[in-house]
Amino acid sequence: MKIAGRSVHIVPKRLRFKKVDRRTGQEVGAWDQWKVAPRILPFMRDYRRLLVLSIGLSVVVSIVSLAEPWPFAIVIDSVLGTRTPPGALQPLFGKHPDPYRLLVFIAGLGFMIAIVSHGVRVINDYVNAKVEQNMVMDLRSDMFDHVSKLSLTFHDEKHTGMLMSLINMQAAAIGGIVMAFPPMFESVLMLIGMLTIALLIDWQVTLVSLVCVPFIYWAIGLYGTRIVPRIQRVQSLEFRSLSIVFEAMSMLRVIVGFGRQRLEHYRFTTQGRTAVDARVRLTVWQTLFALGVTTAIGLGTALVLGFGAWHVLNGSITLGQLTVLIFYIAAIYQPLESISTTIGHLHQQFVFLNAALSIMDEQPEVVDRDDAIDIGRAQGELEFKDVCFAYKNRVDTLKNVSFRVPAGSRVAIVGPTGAGKTTLVSLVVRYYDPASGAISIDGHDTKDITLDCLRRQLSLVLQEPMLFSGTISDNIRYGRLEATMEEIIAAAKAANCHEFIQALPEGYETELGEGGHQLSGGERQRICVARAFIRDAPILILDEPTSAIDSKTESVILDALENLMVGRTSFMIAHRLSTIRDADLIVVMNHGEVVEQGAHDELLARGGLYYQLYEAQTGRAAKIEAEYAIAQAEGRSSEESAEIAIAAGAAAESEAADALAESKAAADALAAAESNGPASNGAPDSNRAPDSNGTGDSIPEPVASVEMPGTIEDPVQAPTAPPAPTTAGAPEPATPDVTEKVIETLENAVRQRVRAALEARERQRLESGTAPAAQRDAEHGGNGAHDDGAHDGPDGPPYTLPAGDDAGP
Repeated sequence: MKIAGRSVHIVPKRLRFKKVDRRTGQEVGAWDQWKVAPRILPFMRDYRRLLVLSIGLSVVVSIVSLAEPWPFAIVIDSVLGTRTPPGALQPLFGKHPDPYRLLVFIAGLGFMIAIVSHGVRVINDYVNAKVEQNMVMDLRSDMFDHVSKLSLTFHDEKHTGMLMSLINMQAAAIGGIVMAFPPMFESVLMLIGMLTIALLIDWQVTLVSLVCVPFIYWAIGLYGTRIVPRIQRVQSLEFRSLSIVFEAMSMLRVIVGFGRQRLEHYRFTTQGRTAVDARVRLTVWQTLFALGVTTAIGLGTALVLGFGAWHVLNGSITLGQLTVLIFYIAAIYQPLESISTTIGHLHQQFVFLNAALSIMDEQPEVVDRDDAIDIGRAQGELEFKDVCFAYKNRVDTLKNVSFRVPAGSRVAIVGPTGAGKTTLVSLVVRYYDPASGAISIDGHDTKDITLDCLRRQLSLVLQEPMLFSGTISDNIRYGRLEATMEEIIAAAKAANCHEFIQALPEGYETELGEGGHQLSGGERQRICVARAFIRDAPILILDEPTSAIDSKTESVILDALENLMVGRTSFMIAHRLSTIRDADLIVVMNHGEVVEQGAHDELLARGGLYYQLYEAQTGRAAKIEAEYAIAQAEGRSSEESAEIAIAAGAAAESEAADALAESKAAADALAAAESNGPASNGAPDSNRAPDSNGTGDSIPEPVASVEMPGTIEDPVQAPTAPPAPTTAGAPEPATPDVTEKVIETLENAVRQRVRAALEARERQRLESGTAPAAQRDAEHGGNGAHDDGAHDGPDGPPYTLPAGDDAGP
């Protein structure tokens, strides 16, 4: 109220029915959680008849319960006392009945009332349980379906343990809420009926009994403002505990591998104890609430007993009537206590229901348009037009990506880590939608195609082989649920996994645990390939399927994937560039942009990012292949192109060996100077080899042996090959056999040249160990990499360098 223009609250702030939420700053009422109640009605629609039956049974139970105390009152007044029986019994027993006959009848009547009451309650409980569990299942089913349709952006931000709790535990609140109302309806009916009878017996005592009602109402309101926020906090803490459990179980191999069981146990117990402490404090508050309600009822009972006994002494009512009155008053308090307890329970259930329905309020980002179409089986032509995308709180994950993929072609997507390769194919699947631009299949924007139709066009083999718990045949059949056993076996044979499956004790019916971890990584991946085979989709997405596989198993899987890609548009994400040499189109990405695209030879000839990535993996072989591709593009023959490529590679190798020799000589000079010790006068050592900057700092010891040329740090970058225009009538590239022979030849030459240089220098150092460092440098200069031109290769017969390549630097 307002006094003199100022708001004055009669009820203290801590006892009001509204409270300010600290997070939002908004005023929260005691009944705000109940605002979602109308959203329960759709779940009740399918069970209308059962709900009506439940309410009817509640009415019957209420009527029978009203009759329960009367046999006891008749025994007191008419069997033990001298009062005449009630009018309904006088035609049977008269006004002065035989007390024994009346006692037997009343006892039998009381027994029948109890049988009917409990029998109806059993039927009512069955109906209520059926309605409750079916409604809970319906909500869980809707939540599971809705969560599975939410975009990965949502799942990237939510804890899986929390979602599991919401679906499996919190969803049960809808059943608890709905089934709390029939008992409440029964309690209200009993309250009205017993209150009416009590008023007819003694209205004064009945009115006195209602003195506790205001206290109960106040306690219920206080529960909503003071206890409900604590329930929400406990709920949040318990969600975190479940998330820790789920994360630990899914990461158990890492935890055990790093020996972090104690750390995870500490995390769980610390979080668990925090949740337990909060739960204990919540229980104390709930107990205080129940204590307050019980105290109010105890006060009312004491007043009823005192006023009732006084009225018996005055002769206003009989002892039997007082007994019935006390029974009814106690029965009135029972529904009052039940209603207050139920409402307190409902407050908690509504907190859970609000949390569950909050998931249903999340809107999926990827949905079908109203006019989306089904295009049938696609040919597999894809096109990206100025596609841009960014994850939440990030910018420019993809920027203006554009390229076209003809149907049935093989496309490789390569680039450094974080370039946006996996994100790009995720947009094809519509895990996410691009922020701008369009992706089309056979000329149809993917947003214009229904999601079911779009995903029927796709088959995936991911980097991590993901299997479900169940049989091996079920996992393969997951690609096409209607597949027969013969088709499953054919897919397994095509994926090169039939033999190891047959070797298992149960064969295709072998039960796999969660993730199929009793199988090796290669075996799991081959089952995933079989699943992709049986899918028989026109578009195939391979997201580094062999990145975690050994070389032998990789060759088996690559053979299976080679068969799988036949006749399909295939996207291959790969870091091992040797696996995508035969791709029709290679798209090179960096920082979310397409920086190059073309065939393998074309990209090598350009000398761009692809060339750098390839060189990092193959060493000087990249230089050979680039020179070979340029020579082929200029119209030279295969043999002439090979000679040019070998000469260029040998020159680059000679430069690398020369640089290594100079580094070794400088290191030898430094070692000799340090072994002679510093000058006595403290002057700097004249034999100290200067560094490249002339500062005299020490030079680190170089690697003593080199196995592969790719590990030599070349101080002079290989010249960037300019783009070679493709002219009409240019000869076809050499067969893979010629290219592989060129690479192998150069690798052997590089190994031999470097090893010979190091061995010759070591022999000369030992022969002239006392010579000054400068003299040793002069003796070694340029000769370490020079010999008669014939060298024994490390893996085969001697190899003779081409003319002009044995002169040394």
